Amino acid sequence: MPTDPAAADTASFADVGLLSPVTLGHDSEVGDDEVLGALIAAEVALTRAWAAVGVAPQSVADVVSEALGWNGSGRPCVQHGVALHRLAAAAVAGGNPVIPLVGELRARVPEDVRAWVHRGATSQDMLDSALMLIAHRAVASALADLRATEEELVQFAADHRDEVAAARTLTQHAVPTTLGLRAAGWARGVARAVQRLEATAHELPAQLAGAGGTLASFVQIGGEAAARELPAAFAAELGLAAPAAPWHTQRWPVTELGDALAQATDALGVIAADVATLSRTEIAELAEGEGGGSSAMPQKQNPARAILIRSAALRAPQLAATLHAAAALAVDERPDGAWHAEWPTLRELLRLALGASANAKQLVGGLRVNDAAMQHNLGLSRGLIVAERLSLVLGPVLGADRVRQIVAAAGAGADLSELLLAEPAIAEAGIDIAELLDPSKYTGLAGQYVDSLAR
Repeated sequence: MPTDPAAADTASFADVGLLSPVTLGHDSEVGDDEVLGALIAAEVALTRAWAAVGVAPQSVADVVSEALGWNGSGRPCVQHGVALHRLAAAAVAGGNPVIPLVGELRARVPEDVRAWVHRGATSQDMLDSALMLIAHRAVASALADLRATEEELVQFAADHRDEVAAARTLTQHAVPTTLGLRAAGWARGVARAVQRLEATAHELPAQLAGAGGTLASFVQIGGEAAARELPAAFAAELGLAAPAAPWHTQRWPVTELGDALAQATDALGVIAADVATLSRTEIAELAEGEGGGSSAMPQKQNPARAILIRSAALRAPQLAATLHAAAALAVDERPDGAWHAEWPTLRELLRLALGASANAKQLVGGLRVNDAAMQHNLGLSRGLIVAERLSLVLGPVLGADRVRQIVAAAGAGADLSELLLAEPAIAEAGIDIAELLDPSKYTGLAGQYVDSLAR
């Protein structure tokens, strides 16, 4: 194993997803190479912003843009030539990668324009802006998968609108519900997460505040008017929201993003947990389109995607909590450690959201229903799935105590239909026992809640 990180092979210590299969193949947008690209994009954007507010010549912005691979999309050319591992090793001395990166970038532009690279900025400006840029791109990808998942669920709910199933509360059969209503609940959870994540992504701001959050360096370089315009011009170059004021120690952009990402994984986690439970051999009401295998038991069809999504949903809340802890300790004008703790935490949370949303789209799109199993499970309580209805309908006819006695006898093994047929008051009241015991007649507004999804 190499001891020099700068000389180490990438695969020797990098996380390539071996222990995080939920993210494998879905996290390229938050890799170190993308972070580096975003940092370079931020540096180029600052030079271009100086030109946009009329302080730097446009020719300077053009030279820097070309030298650092700006392609007009907010992303520099992938062939930026910066050695990623060597930069990471050099970042240790100063505590962040911007310090050594600025030196490398200045060396890549002509000497007469070097002063305009990182002009007036501090490391936090560039790193915060780069992370917001990475987050903006990653969230866009996650949202595409979340919207696709929501659409699949809406259709699935409509397709299974009136399929009656046993509702379970505290692990036990409760009352009848429908598979359509269950899926509609999943869809609404995803829809709300999409709404929250969209709003948060729209507000992700650039950061440009200078060494102590006063923009004094920018005022000194270009005057007050230009300094006031510069953050918005910088944000526009990156496609981010213009900051209303410096947020070096006001970390709401990070915590609100973290909360929205956690809400998305929560919503997907509920779906995954339900699918995992309902695909148990003894329940078997749902199954994934392509079940996972076992190394020892060839008969198994494990709910692999549900399991992976659950792994993300279990990890995400703690990561969001870490972002809040860091925000609460964002002291002085630049936090000592709390800010640094955000970087890998936010990146991992984005990574989990990307992986969970991609897997959820696949899971929902291939979901299979076992109607026979649902009907079988409905009958396991031998009619007592509608015990609540019996109390409501028969209480006024037989009295609450007698209804409880009948339910208790049925629970002990007696035939519920026969017990009810033996009560003459029921027939005298004109109550149809078969209709009374039909689970499909006791699903309330389930169908209407499914229908309202499409409105």
